[in-house]
Order: sequence, then structure tokens, then C-alpha cells
Amino acid sequence: MKIHILGICGTFMGGIAVLAKQAGHEVSGSDANVYPPMSTQLQEQGISLCEGFKAEDIPADVDEVVIGNAMSRGNPAVEYVLNKGIAYSSGPEWLSRNVLNNRWVLAVAGTHGKTTTSSMLTWMLEYAGLTPGFLIGGVPGNLGLSARIGDAPFFVVEADEYDTAFFDKRSKFVHYRPRTAILNNLEFDHADIFDDLDAIKKQFHHFVRTIPGDGLIVKNGEDENIDAVLQQGCWSQIAAFHKEHDVKHEKDDWSIGETSEDGKRFDVQLDGKVVATVEWAFHGLHNRLNALAAIAAAQHAGVPVELSCEALKGFKGIKRRLEVRGTVNGVTVYDDFAHHPTAIEETLSAMNEIKGDGKVIAILEPRSNTMRMGVHKDSLSGSLQQADEVCLYQPEGMDWALDDVVTQSAVPVTVYSSTDKIIDAVKSKVSSGDHVLIMSNGGFEAIHQRMLDAL
Repeated sequence: MKIHILGICGTFMGGIAVLAKQAGHEVSGSDANVYPPMSTQLQEQGISLCEGFKAEDIPADVDEVVIGNAMSRGNPAVEYVLNKGIAYSSGPEWLSRNVLNNRWVLAVAGTHGKTTTSSMLTWMLEYAGLTPGFLIGGVPGNLGLSARIGDAPFFVVEADEYDTAFFDKRSKFVHYRPRTAILNNLEFDHADIFDDLDAIKKQFHHFVRTIPGDGLIVKNGEDENIDAVLQQGCWSQIAAFHKEHDVKHEKDDWSIGETSEDGKRFDVQLDGKVVATVEWAFHGLHNRLNALAAIAAAQHAGVPVELSCEALKGFKGIKRRLEVRGTVNGVTVYDDFAHHPTAIEETLSAMNEIKGDGKVIAILEPRSNTMRMGVHKDSLSGSLQQADEVCLYQPEGMDWALDDVVTQSAVPVTVYSSTDKIIDAVKSKVSSGDHVLIMSNGGFEAIHQRMLDAL
């Protein structure tokens, strides 16, 4: 088949393109901005790319157009497809129909930790020799690409609650029909498409309804919102994971046991008994909980706990998840995707396991639609209090002023209108042993490399 993808350079749609190519289809695509690294990855796969959304870039003999959720009515390419009666589908629909059908799908859902947990789970299956397929919203260091068809039966997918397409307002994950599902956590996010938390819970329950009775839901045992979703009806087996190991849990409960001070060693407990130990290179309670969820899901797919823990010893992480971009004169610069107050707080907590005697300067670009709308403005200051100093970037077009964060904070916070000013300020403050943590879900004007160059 000849397939053309609109919005091909997004992480998810780029993954769809790779899967379609690996499945033997002829693939091309269009996007508003075609640039590395996604453009490079796609071109290396033999996928032709067009910049812009021009009708003439869609092949005349195309069999199907796959439309990304960033596309809307009025887009010239979308209007051409509709007017010409060309067969079209959404990315999740195409994935479900052409890849996930007859596979053992392991889906990772939640407000936070989807990419990390999906990557851990995929690596566990890979380490066990199962060669799983996967579609992840990032690039796992162990695998080097974001998507792969893999061998039957297993396929790991990052299950996003964002809407599917302009013609399908259900969450993406309702298309995936997993046999194993992780529910990591649930908070209000994506205020551009959800009116409130109940609207997100409704979509999560649609997701739960698709999981078979002999399937497994691995849930965060301490998340009240997930419990509220499951109380609406649950027909599958359940395993829960917990951060506490000294409280009474139900059967099939996983928990974190004794943990080293730096977090690089911890015991894995099942039903209150130590069943294995993880020794790895990562920090932060959130990462340990992600690992616990992945271990439980991998066990459901037949991977022994000891083998999953052994796999984590060689886990290389994911780009943009507390990723060290470089160290200059003893100052280390990190890149992290955190863009929600909970994720920001968790990342800074992990930094406390790393920092030693140095100080942590946190730099944040509040770039997500939800953050720019001001939904999280009352909780943002509290999430930053584990830093020694904070630099906030005030981009154009925000609906609120970051000055409120300054007045609410107990640690020094400065608001900047340009990344050049942030770099100059940080350069004058840091010394050997310090850490510069840059948080954004976008490119942030390539500040990471510019900061290293300046240092």
C-alpha cells in the first residue's frame, strides 16, 4: 500500500511512519516543520518528506492518508483528502488495525512516566530475548529508535490520553486494547482538550473497559484517582505497586523495599517478601516506581522478576529524562522533559540523590498548553522548592505572569524574558560541583548546548 502521513514529524506519527515502512508499505509524509532528529530518522528509513501541507504533495495514487491529531479542518491537505474522498484514518486507528491486531499489547498509561516505564518494559522483554514491537514517545538508549514492528506476540505502546484526531475525540489509548495495562498515575492535564479531571477519568474508564477479564491491570496502589476510575467498574485482574514496604497490602502487591541513600540499589518486594534486588544507574522515587510497574507487567508476559531486574542494570534511560547533556569545568547540565508540577517536583527530588555538595539551579520553560493557560500556576511555586535557585522563562503569549511564582517561593526565583539573559545569569552563579537542570517539553531555543558553550 501507498500511505501518506499528515503531521509525520511528531514523535507518535513518526513512529507510525517507521512501523508502516517496516510492514512493507510505501510511506511518505508532510509536516509544517521538517527538521532533525525526526526528519533524519525518517529519511534513513527511506521515507520521503514534504515541508508544509500542500495538496499536491499527497501522491495521486495514494491508498490511505493517516492524519495526525495536530491537523484540523481548514488545513489544505485535510480539505483535499475530504473533498477527493480519499481513504483516511487516525494514527491510533491505523496502528490498531495494522499492527496491534492479534498481538499481546502491553500499554502504559498515566499522566507521568509513560515514556520511561514503556522504555523499561520494552528493554525487559528485549533482554529476555522476546524481540518485542514497540511505539514509544521517546528514544530508549538501549534501542536507538522510537518504534519497531518486532516479533509476535508482544508489542509495547505508550498509551496517551490525548485525543485521537479532529474526527475522533476519544483518547488515543482506547484504540489499543491491551492484555497488560499499566496505570501509573492520574492528574489533571491537557486543559486544552479536557474540561476537568472527571473528563479524563471518563476516558481512562473507557480504556479499562477494553482490557479482557484474563488481562492484568498494574495500578499505582496509592493513587486515589485511579481507584476512582476502577470503582466505576473493573473486569480484569489487578496488581498494585506501592512506595511503602512496611504496611499491609493485598495479594499480588508490589512494593519498594530497602533502598540505598543514592537510590541506585533497592529491593523489590512481592506480597511483603523480597524477591529480587535492582542495582542500576538511576535516581528518584518516581523512577523506582516506574521500574516496579514495568517488572510487574513483564512478569505477566512471562519474564521472571530476577531477569527484569538484571535488565535494569544495563538500562540506558531515555533522551530528555534527566539526561546529562555535558559537564564543563565541573558544572553538569541536564535536560529533562518535566512540564507539570508533579513531574518537576519528582525530578528535583531525584536531583537531591545526585547533587552531593553542589547546588542545583533549575531553569524552567512553562511551555505546555496547560501551563501556558495558567492551570498550574498555584502549584508551580511549591514544586520548585527543592532547587537552590530557580530561573523562569516568560515566553510570549502566556495567559498569566510568572511574577506570582516569585512572591510565593521560599527559594530565590528570577523571571527572564530571553534565554540569552538566563545563560548569562547562570554562568555568573555556578562553580565546580554545581548542577544546571533545564526543564521543558520543547526545544527551548537549544539552550542546553548554548549553556555548555557559555560555560
